[in-house]
Amino acid sequence: MPVRRLDPVLVDRIAAGEVVERPAAAVKELVENALDAGATRIEIAIEAGGRRLIRVIDNGSGMERQDLELAVERHATSKLPDSDLTQIATLGFRGEALPSIGSVATLDICSRVDGAPHGFSIHVDQGTKHKLAPCGDPPGTKVEVRDLFAATPARLKFLKGDRAEARACADIVQRLAMAHPHTRFTFSGTETASFDLAADGNRETALLTRLANILGEDFRANALPIEAARENFRLDGYAGLPTWHKANAQAQYLFVNGRPVRDKLLIGAVRAAYMDYLPPGRHPALVLFLNCEPREVDVNVHPAKAEVRFRDSGLIRGLIIGALKQSLQAALHRATPAHGAAALDSFARRPSFASPAPARPAAGWDWRQSPAYPGFSESGPAAFGDLALIGEAITADTSAHAQAPAQEDIEAPLGAARAQIHDNYIIAQTRDGIIIVDQHAAHERLVYEALKAARSDKQVPRQALLIPVIVEMEQADVERLEDASPLLQELGLYVEAFGPGAVAVHEMPAVLKSGDAQALVRDLAAALREDERAAVPLERRLDHVLATMSCHHSVRSGRRLSGDEMNALLRQMERTPGSGQCNHGRPTYIELKLSDIEKLFGRR
Repeated sequence: MPVRRLDPVLVDRIAAGEVVERPAAAVKELVENALDAGATRIEIAIEAGGRRLIRVIDNGSGMERQDLELAVERHATSKLPDSDLTQIATLGFRGEALPSIGSVATLDICSRVDGAPHGFSIHVDQGTKHKLAPCGDPPGTKVEVRDLFAATPARLKFLKGDRAEARACADIVQRLAMAHPHTRFTFSGTETASFDLAADGNRETALLTRLANILGEDFRANALPIEAARENFRLDGYAGLPTWHKANAQAQYLFVNGRPVRDKLLIGAVRAAYMDYLPPGRHPALVLFLNCEPREVDVNVHPAKAEVRFRDSGLIRGLIIGALKQSLQAALHRATPAHGAAALDSFARRPSFASPAPARPAAGWDWRQSPAYPGFSESGPAAFGDLALIGEAITADTSAHAQAPAQEDIEAPLGAARAQIHDNYIIAQTRDGIIIVDQHAAHERLVYEALKAARSDKQVPRQALLIPVIVEMEQADVERLEDASPLLQELGLYVEAFGPGAVAVHEMPAVLKSGDAQALVRDLAAALREDERAAVPLERRLDHVLATMSCHHSVRSGRRLSGDEMNALLRQMERTPGSGQCNHGRPTYIELKLSDIEKLFGRR
């Protein structure tokens, strides 16, 4: 078969398949052109998910007559003045967007520069270009795309429903709006909710305000500021608290020089930074902006410019991980306020206690033996009206409530301990609410952070056992412990094989000297077995071992604490990074505001 040149229109349509794969891609290209033109106001309207109509109007610099005529030609652009691909400082640079769209749709462009008596318009119909004509639109550019993919009906078959395509268009506009908080974005469509994101002139609050308008006020309440710089790179943005996590990574928005990207390097760095805080299968929510010199990043590696390649990927990974970990550690005990709101919502949803036929307790039932009996640490007459109990001694510890709390404890973030219920939950009073703490989960995190700090300083105190503890287990687990022996010795645990199917424990970390060595070693073997199956890297395996150790030493559920012990636990939580969640990612405490509690009782 002879070789022949393809028809120019067919060439444009093939190129359009790379650049414009769906209506959202066309919207992205047109909005990026408006931003590159310096627009401070951009209006986007779509119909039928963008298939029937896409209209983008901006107040940017506009185009002269000769520029407009060239703009619909392939590989014609004003964004590479010196043809240097290492100095790309704009969102677009290939000159393919408009001709590609015009080859698979009906394209109308009207543009006018500021100060000109009138503008000019051009019409492109499925790749056929018409002559320019005068137009009277205001300064800026208006682009209308109609009947997208009418010339390539096969492409229409692969589009989703109008609602899904409209949602994708709205999503891409919102992503670009995040990176440009000083530009007003107006979006309207027939299949999705419209929005109007006003420009914010306050440089300090503009970004967080824009993000809260797009992602919701929950993001503002859970956002930690991120600011870091290294060599020629700067990282800014906001990261969500670890206790405010999502089921997937869709709430992660990453930008490089204002360009939204989905880069594996950046996503992997985020995952590594949160690895020590999140439960399995959960993902953080964040918005990060990485800015650098154009020569440090190659944005010309993907037709849709969704991926980038860095000259020094190791530096970028270290910058992101270090900045996120520093902010997470600086947050100390802080946890999402959504946990308290969820608890109050759960209370509000409970059915009314008023019942037309209340159930009677069984004969001989003693409410004091009920598992739900609250062992409040308070003295005085019984609260249940049983006259026989007046004057009877209360067995619960009364030190937390027997004396007035210190004012400095009340003003502390986690308040002053007032009671312990069910031998596991500490009730603390703050200036404007109450705190409920899971003592086991909280102390587990405290021990874990202490072990990590000792490991990093290579000063883990250890205790030699007078008589080695022999632990019998499967031979495979013995071999795993032998392989991990150098790692365990760094943590103060010295074990060695003791014949077939057993290990001998000679040394324990000093913090665990009173713990159950057999249970600890068996749990460590199970953790190593699980990590081996999941091909967990060494750093994560080490953290897993530390978490197992800390769980064995932490204050167990069911242990009665004195008032001083409870307050000491609260103060230590306030000083410890990550104490808002346990080693498994669950929250260690929830906060209930007094105003919200009063609403439950109709006081407000």
